[in-house]
Amino acid sequence: MKVDLFDFELPQHFIADRPASPRDSARLLDLTGAGFANRIVRDLPELLQPGDLLIGNNTKVIPARLDGVRGEVKIEVTLHMRASDNEWFAFAKPGKRLKKDSLIDFADDFFAEVVEKRDGGEILLRFNRRGAALFECLEKYGRMPLPPYIQRKRDDERTASDRESYQTVFARHEGAVAAPTAGLHFTPELFQALSKRGVGFDTVTLHVGAGTFLPVKVDNTEDHKMHAEWGTVSQETVDRINATRLAGGRIVAIGTTSLRLLESAATAPGELQPFAGETSIFITPGYQFKMVDLLMTNFHLPRSTLFMLVSAFAGLDRMHAAYEHAKNEGYRFYSYGDACLLKKTEI
Repeated sequence: MKVDLFDFELPQHFIADRPASPRDSARLLDLTGAGFANRIVRDLPELLQPGDLLIGNNTKVIPARLDGVRGEVKIEVTLHMRASDNEWFAFAKPGKRLKKDSLIDFADDFFAEVVEKRDGGEILLRFNRRGAALFECLEKYGRMPLPPYIQRKRDDERTASDRESYQTVFARHEGAVAAPTAGLHFTPELFQALSKRGVGFDTVTLHVGAGTFLPVKVDNTEDHKMHAEWGTVSQETVDRINATRLAGGRIVAIGTTSLRLLESAATAPGELQPFAGETSIFITPGYQFKMVDLLMTNFHLPRSTLFMLVSAFAGLDRMHAAYEHAKNEGYRFYSYGDACLLKKTEI
């Protein structure tokens, strides 16, 4: 498909640079009916049915952006996928001046060697720390990897504010370098209301990579290469999803990351198996969804793989119309922005 089909105008003032407070006060555009209904996230329980099951992504964002030097050259590194307990794939700026075996110093006791250079500015780094010690250094020297459209002054970027707000309340497993942003809207109070409604909650893990923000630079979707991300779906979660479907409940993905992982673990419509490994699934219109009935997600970038995914899920024309409605109503876009609730369109 032509990438131009997924383009739309979005003036800068629609892009949110701070989250809603409290989290569940963000606006929610309800697209589960025939029209468009303006709600807030706190209304979610009444939009779902007893027996439905929410699936969130419990990955935890790490301070994956590092400032280093190679000689006298300043290098900014953004980690995007773990390769081993002391190796990470990363993007570096400027990357052209780095060669294989180059050393990048981040602190007197913290450095990394360039083990491999790949296409698109990607490198493989081997750190002088591993496991828990490496994560301790990232916490000490790293910055939260905010998306490029959220501007911060350097000192402000290191504050506890983004370290807390750019993390879901159900984050558990370290490894993501971007937040599963639909999950940012949830609060303990909202979970209590959902439980009272009879709506269940379970989690999967997909360590979101920096590649999620890379623009689609090709003219046709068939020519775009997705970066791989590591995820896992446990047997317990598979059993609960299968039981929910058997009882007539719906599977509601909190965010595109949860949806992509569930679709990667599905072998056929209604058939799910445990999963542990990399996925580079790329969903565009025409894809037949196997596991997810409803999707709660934020408003995405034009020409992005995420807007392509929601267009596949709910229909391209409908999503263009929904985004125009959202702009007319003053919704906030992107990672810290508002959300929408989508119903799968049957092909």
